[in-house]
Amino acid sequence: MSVSVYYSAGRAEPLTGSEISAVERVVTTRAASFPYDDEENLYLYDADGDDRGDEVLAGSTKLPTDPDRWIPVIAHVLGSVTELRRIVADAEWHVHVDDVDVPWDESEGYVLPGLPGA
Repeated sequence: MSVSVYYSAGRAEPLTGSEISAVERVVTTRAASFPYDDEENLYLYDADGDDRGDEVLAGSTKLPTDPDRWIPVIAHVLGSVTELRRIVADAEWHVHVDDVDVPWDESEGYVLPGLPGA
């Protein structure tokens, strides 16, 4: 059984050029600091192709098969998504680990209770 972190942002207006550049910087920077080279990192779906309605950003990250790696990966991915949300702040965001919603905290960002920040 696999467990994944899912993230999406929706709004009527598409991403602006500056938002796209900022998102790309976050993805590149966070990839460089990802804790495991052999695990799935922050993965954004291709915006071209599928009609996702008002969805301007979406992706998922499959958690490692080794549960000992879950916390560092979840913390890193939620830190990445926090940065993305701060860039695209006026969107409706939904972040969850399988069926469990991850709450947003204005000062902390996306964190699970008891989980160290990224």
